[in-house]
Amino acid sequence: MIIITVNRAEYEYDIYGLVQAFYRHEPIEIRYDVTCADRLPYQTRKHVLKRETGGDGLPNEGISSLRVTYDSHSVSLEWTGAHAGDSPYKVFEKYPDSWGSDPEKNKNYRLLLKNLLKRDIYKILSKSCGKTLPWGTLTGIRPVKISLDMLERGAGKDRIESKMSDEYLVSKEKTDLSIDIAIREKKILDGIDTKKGVSVYIGIPFCPTTCLYCSFDSMPRYGNDDLVSEYLSALKKEIRWTGEYIKEIGHIDTVYIGGGTPTALTSDELSDLLEYSRSALPMDKALEFTVEAGRPDSITREKLSVMKEYGVTRISVNPQTMNQKTLDLIGRRHTVEQFTASYYLAREMGFQNINMDLILGLPGENVADVEYTMKRISEMRPDDLTIHSLAIKTKSRLNIEWEKYKNYAMENSTALMDAARNAAESMGLFPYYLYRQKNMIGNLENTGYALPGKEGIYNILIMEEKESIIACGAGTVSKRVPKDTAGSRIRRCDTVRDVRTYIERIDEMIDRKRKLFSKG
Repeated sequence: MIIITVNRAEYEYDIYGLVQAFYRHEPIEIRYDVTCADRLPYQTRKHVLKRETGGDGLPNEGISSLRVTYDSHSVSLEWTGAHAGDSPYKVFEKYPDSWGSDPEKNKNYRLLLKNLLKRDIYKILSKSCGKTLPWGTLTGIRPVKISLDMLERGAGKDRIESKMSDEYLVSKEKTDLSIDIAIREKKILDGIDTKKGVSVYIGIPFCPTTCLYCSFDSMPRYGNDDLVSEYLSALKKEIRWTGEYIKEIGHIDTVYIGGGTPTALTSDELSDLLEYSRSALPMDKALEFTVEAGRPDSITREKLSVMKEYGVTRISVNPQTMNQKTLDLIGRRHTVEQFTASYYLAREMGFQNINMDLILGLPGENVADVEYTMKRISEMRPDDLTIHSLAIKTKSRLNIEWEKYKNYAMENSTALMDAARNAAESMGLFPYYLYRQKNMIGNLENTGYALPGKEGIYNILIMEEKESIIACGAGTVSKRVPKDTAGSRIRRCDTVRDVRTYIERIDEMIDRKRKLFSKG
């Protein structure tokens, strides 16, 4: 158990995320000091943030406790465990002159303090563990956003490299990757009028089965016909309001139907949903219409025909791995042969932009397994390939039932990511977007590769937060991105995750969006 004690709650998630990145399977608990003004005393808040897993974590001779004490004038770190002889550590005893006479009035003060804290905590943990992290102190999900923002302000590659290396301690390899992707993203974004555009996400929270690593609140499709019907009726109300609103303020750039598994719907249900969406949403200027077909065992000729009829331009058919033993273990309930048949059927029916998702670090998989998967995928030549690094989610069966799987190797490494990248590039695919998640194996990233001109535009827009996303369906999150970002911030609202609650409270869910996107 690692105990983190803080005297202020501003950066608790950043500190927690950084410690967790070094000690992946060590139970971590955040407590609040009795002096913490914005939280109750720690004696009554012992379990605010806590994640416990077993497994192949680092030995317990590392950090066992960390106390973080800071205000606008000083920062102090104290710890027990490895290298405890270096404790306590004064980051500074008086704020730096560059922060001004009253640092809390400096518009960059919070960012400066957070980065300073994370850099020094990182150095302590790195020394204690004897390792570095490929993304340095970056614990957020959008590391490319830093490079892209700097490019848009006219910064050159040297300046971006310096910031990523010096301020965030990012490795050269990941810095180069972020710049490479940012350059491609900028070229695509420069051709999109994001000031007037909006994207729409439609969520279908039903699946054939639940995968071992999945944490979404999806429900079994089969045996829930009445519930699916009620859900689609409520969803249409939300789609109708969305269409009416967008007609008043601009146009749609992309529509993405995800899940869950949208193709868990029957062909008639899918046809009804797509027809309704086409009629309710102003899609005449849409650059992309994606349906995440996802599970090969849910794809049929009839469903593909429906998608073609209603103008779907991009689909995902996801193998995750081409090793049958792994598919059986993770609960995919489809065969490699089903996947290849579904993919070639989609090609036969004229789909010219097909994405595949793969996951590295799946239980029991080694280098040979990944190389085999990449070889098979290379033979099929997808237009778009997303390489995920397995993330162990708190609500997933993999985490809840950890004892069953803890003896399976779950390793990802730079070598595996390089093998996947090399295979993608050999197919003419180049990285175009990237994001990260909590609890990722190897502290790495998810990267999308695509043929030039086949990039998933929605993926870029949502990752770089360049335009508003109106999300419809249970468990979705809408974002209002300000048209003028000066002094403004992105605002969000979510819908309830439980399907039955969503149906019962659909009018309230619509009203949340109405308030989010209202003027003012």
